[in-house]
Amino acid sequence: MDIRVGVLALQGAFREHIKSLEKCGVSAVEIKFPDQLDDIDALIIPGGESTTIRKLLEKYKFRSRLDKFYKDGKPIFVTCAGLVLIAKNIKGEGMGLGYIDVDVERNAYGRQIDSFEELLNINLDGSQNGRKFNSIFIRAPKILNVGEKVEILGKFGQEAVLIREDNIIASTFHPELADDLRIHKYFINMIKNNKGEN
Repeated sequence: MDIRVGVLALQGAFREHIKSLEKCGVSAVEIKFPDQLDDIDALIIPGGESTTIRKLLEKYKFRSRLDKFYKDGKPIFVTCAGLVLIAKNIKGEGMGLGYIDVDVERNAYGRQIDSFEELLNINLDGSQNGRKFNSIFIRAPKILNVGEKVEILGKFGQEAVLIREDNIIASTFHPELADDLRIHKYFINMIKNNKGEN
């Protein structure tokens, strides 16, 4: 059975995610309207400008369809601004969508000029072994606290930067800008498991 992954295409780095999915051999669909969520198996919410994406989600009335998608347990992968949108709490701004039990601080690593790359250990297979992941941080949010059910898959120093809770995986950095497809492949395996294909 084919896997159809939607990438929210209102603003931000959606094209880069689509390219990564296609390199993994998966069909990718640009999501611009809420009713398109009915026809996909999983969703990626990319990095970009979280305030702009939030306003566009409101303008196009995505909230109820997104809530249903989340409650149905379909896999969701968020990067950077996408994490800010779905967090339980955003420092100084109040509630996010509340899909993942974390507190975050927007743009906590600084402005665009403060962007940086870091080789990090990621823990996708139950071990810290293997090649480090070239992680690109651009106006990245910082995860301040994680809930009990949140699994930490990658750290920068002592700070969680790659996490999972149930069917959601979230990254503060931009894996779609690296040539390394491991995190996208991990997400695809989550989708297959959710569809009962593994």
